[in-house]
Amino acid sequence: MREFFKIKTMLEKYFDEKLIEAGCDEVGRGCLAGSVFAAAVILPKDFYHPLLNDSKKMTPKQREILSEIVKKEAIAWAIGECTAQEIDEINILNASFLAMTRAVEKLNVSPELLLIDGNRFKSKLEIPFHCVIKGDGKYTSIAAASVIAKCHRDDYISKLGEEFPEYQWSKNKAYPTATHKAAIEKHGLTPYHRLTFGICKNR
Repeated sequence: MREFFKIKTMLEKYFDEKLIEAGCDEVGRGCLAGSVFAAAVILPKDFYHPLLNDSKKMTPKQREILSEIVKKEAIAWAIGECTAQEIDEINILNASFLAMTRAVEKLNVSPELLLIDGNRFKSKLEIPFHCVIKGDGKYTSIAAASVIAKCHRDDYISKLGEEFPEYQWSKNKAYPTATHKAAIEKHGLTPYHRLTFGICKNR
């Protein structure tokens, strides 16, 4: 287990010590197929784990370990989803906002402040929010949300890949790799492809 705990990150534990904060992050914006997912996580103010970091800087095994730890120790956590069809209807930016909104709405504890990864956010939620560029590498709760969202979507797209093995989604996670694009050229689109994205357009 020692190899999983080499990284020691210096994330901020909170933005406001007195408020109930939910960190929010999404995953899957750049994919050619499947839903975009977001996670919202409320952590204890003193939560710390030396491995926790931006999910993109962690190995799959590290993410799996941290995801289970966060789910166990979080005050609350939830996942929100926006389907490929919704993405095509409202565009990926709005779908990302909606997925985060849905995640927050599913929390069983009401947050008083949202920490949003990125530079923009809009929502019907009447909760103050603070946008943080590259927030998944700056705040503990956003990093935790990035890990949970990434693990959830990876599991989801791998299961879809069992239905359509020729696209190798278990490996490329539906991102526009050469293998994925070649499979689209050969086999066409699945019901899960985003019709407004890249090579999928006008097919």
